Amino acid sequence: MQGTRARSAGIVAGLVAALAFATSGPVVKPLLAAGWTPGAAILVRLWLGTVLLAGPAAWALRGRRTALRREWRTVVALGLLGVAGASTLYFLAVDRLPVAVALLVEYTGPLLLLGWSWSRTRRMPSRATLAGAALAMGGLVLVLDVTGSLELDALGLVFAFAAAIGNAAYFALTARPIALPPVSLAGSAMLVGALTVSVVALVGILPVEAPRVQVDVLGAHVEWFVPLLVVGAVPTAFAYGVSAVSVRLLGERLASFLALMEVLFAVLLAWLLLDEAPLVIQLVGAVLVVGGVALVRSGAAADGELRAGSPAPMSDEATRGAPADAAESTQDVPVGALAGPR
Repeated sequence: MQGTRARSAGIVAGLVAALAFATSGPVVKPLLAAGWTPGAAILVRLWLGTVLLAGPAAWALRGRRTALRREWRTVVALGLLGVAGASTLYFLAVDRLPVAVALLVEYTGPLLLLGWSWSRTRRMPSRATLAGAALAMGGLVLVLDVTGSLELDALGLVFAFAAAIGNAAYFALTARPIALPPVSLAGSAMLVGALTVSVVALVGILPVEAPRVQVDVLGAHVEWFVPLLVVGAVPTAFAYGVSAVSVRLLGERLASFLALMEVLFAVLLAWLLLDEAPLVIQLVGAVLVVGGVALVRSGAAADGELRAGSPAPMSDEATRGAPADAAESTQDVPVGALAGPR
């Protein structure tokens, strides 16, 4: 019963996080159109998120500061790959590719997780999982309306595929059953990500231009800092914090596919806020994505039953009392082990 409640809570948290993440595009787009570079927007976004997450992260960590020292490698890896890497590389890809193509390539991350788990365990995922993966990705193609002949920039595709690796790393690292509370993990990784992007910007690799301009938001002229405050609070601090809780409860496989709902929410928000009405083919794709996520969920349960019947491969980490495989889905691990002492 406790496991069912935890999974339900994880699904709700994942949907809320996906909706929050989806607000970033419609809110930031007018700012970029007004002259801000992606590097400047990312830099401000991550530092605002760091500041806003600092209090909740410290509160959740009280009495367990040693956990932060023990898990510093996870924090640094998540900050580098899942926060700084994924967000920065995606924006660099968008600068060279159509947004739909860049987003579709980045969201191959869940397929990378399936392939990684398959290669590590040498156990084929259930048919439902594989069918759900194919259905969800096919639905994404329709949702993003990637049709016609496109001239794609090679370097842009490299950035997008690298962003997909960061996307997969985010879910794999956040799902690790460690004693560090999810919000504390998100907050500390956000700080690492903000510092990393700052260094990249200071050395000149990431251009930063941030003019003081007014932007059009919902037909009103607002100062440049208004959309930044929204992006720093909603799709960054709030979304990363809630998403970390969801991934810890669900495991990286199910959580990563649930995150595909961000694309659907982004389409709806663009319709409501930017008057970009979805096409019929996009609505069909939305149905396929939802069906694919449902299949992955049922397949994840079947995979868990299969793993329960055979011993899992051990690693050096397991000899120290840690999980046997950090990249494995954690949904058949007891919730108490996932969340740590509260």
